[in-house]
Amino acid sequence: MKRKVLSRKSGVLMPIFSLPSKYGIGDFGKESYKFIDLLAKSKQKVWQILPLVQTQNGNSPYSSVCTNSFSPYYISPDSLRTQGLLTKKEVKNFFNDSKRVDYIKLYKNRFSLLEKAFSRFDKNSIEFTRHLKSKDTKDYALFMAIKEKFNNKPFYEWEDALKFRDDNALKEFENRNKDRVLFYEFIQFVAKEEWLKLKAYANKKGIEILGDIPIYVAHDSVDVWKNGNLFKLEKNLLIKKKAGVPPDYFCENGQLWGNPVYDYTEHQKDNFSWWADRVEKALEIYDLVRIDHFRALDRYYEIDANSTNAKNGEWVKVPSYDLFNAIHKKVDKSKIIAEDLGIIDDGVKELIKNLGYPNMKVLSFAFNGDNVNPYLPENIQKNCICYTGTHDNDTLVGLISSLNKSEYETFYKSIKNSLKIMDINCKIDDIIGLAKAIIMLGAKSKAKTFIVPMQDMLFLGSDYRINQPGTIDKNNWSVRFSKKQVKLKSFSFLRKLTKKYNR
Repeated sequence: MKRKVLSRKSGVLMPIFSLPSKYGIGDFGKESYKFIDLLAKSKQKVWQILPLVQTQNGNSPYSSVCTNSFSPYYISPDSLRTQGLLTKKEVKNFFNDSKRVDYIKLYKNRFSLLEKAFSRFDKNSIEFTRHLKSKDTKDYALFMAIKEKFNNKPFYEWEDALKFRDDNALKEFENRNKDRVLFYEFIQFVAKEEWLKLKAYANKKGIEILGDIPIYVAHDSVDVWKNGNLFKLEKNLLIKKKAGVPPDYFCENGQLWGNPVYDYTEHQKDNFSWWADRVEKALEIYDLVRIDHFRALDRYYEIDANSTNAKNGEWVKVPSYDLFNAIHKKVDKSKIIAEDLGIIDDGVKELIKNLGYPNMKVLSFAFNGDNVNPYLPENIQKNCICYTGTHDNDTLVGLISSLNKSEYETFYKSIKNSLKIMDINCKIDDIIGLAKAIIMLGAKSKAKTFIVPMQDMLFLGSDYRINQPGTIDKNNWSVRFSKKQVKLKSFSFLRKLTKKYNR
């Protein structure tokens, strides 16, 4: 008897850093395996995560030292102990069960733990030798070792020979600092090995990993250091034009991200190989990828480097179809999802339609009293991913709690109308009732995939918000869950809806 393949799926958004852990941050250890088991038992088919990269100041996974890196913090201390690279006492000394990720403490303490593990690691093992031969992380290791020597200054403030990647200078530096370069190679080797093992476990359980590709890269990054010509930079490698978005729902002054924007004239010269390689590498570690801020691949917003806000910028057209033709020669286009939130015009809509990518519908934007709102559950079509909210949204409970009397009345009437149209019966007498109704509406919608953030499954408030766009706040990217929260009972409502609505 053939197994029935479901075209409708559901899943959960849970960042790695938010997983339960006694070491101050979620990691690739046993709690991540337990989470996969919970997903499987709850009949979920998708685990959406945020970028796995090594972050910079601000701790955003959308700003990394290297787009192909793994965060050292995600390496499991327990796994290193099992391999004999750390002792029980050493691991115990780093116990940290804070309610939020304390990145300052992690930065001060975690690397010394990894250095001890590295000192006991067999650097001549077949697997590590193979890793070094692949040269996938060679530039990352050099970058980090040089950065360390220059007291963590950005690469554009290094001495010219290293800043401009003179071959002889790089070789001389590596010869003088072999052990330190190897240490950073070790970090990436161990993290990737742990992640691929975890991903294989998820796939064996019938769960796909949905990952994320940030649209831009950080200025002070391996990507810009190695490929400066692909970005709009001055001759001294400082930013000429920087990225952001004009005023929108999230921020009335717009968002000034500060990343360098791409120089697509240069990308065209080698048929967009950097972009194609980037997507291909992402699909080596994820099953599906969401391209963040997809609209910037139709037209992007650039701002002069000396601007202090994002109100005055210019929209620039991208050679989109040439770009995606190059990408599709390398990867299966059915694995790509377009994050089309924000300011969307006809050009973006046409591009997504022609490419055939699923796009995103976020229910948090739906209930404003506009019957033609594209985010309303009754207006959602099949080829999309429906969310209650994303990492940039407030939680459902937080959102509803923040509404004033007039907004609440509109919100309530709109949800009541959607429930009637979609023939769903449920009580909406309080905030939790309204949040449950929204999840039910999403589950029943035509969307082929429905994703619920862990916060919304647990009906938690604004203190569990992942990120507040346009702000630099110590609470951003620091949300954590306890073992008491991440248990089978927490998934019962979603499991019930998954069965009821054939997901």
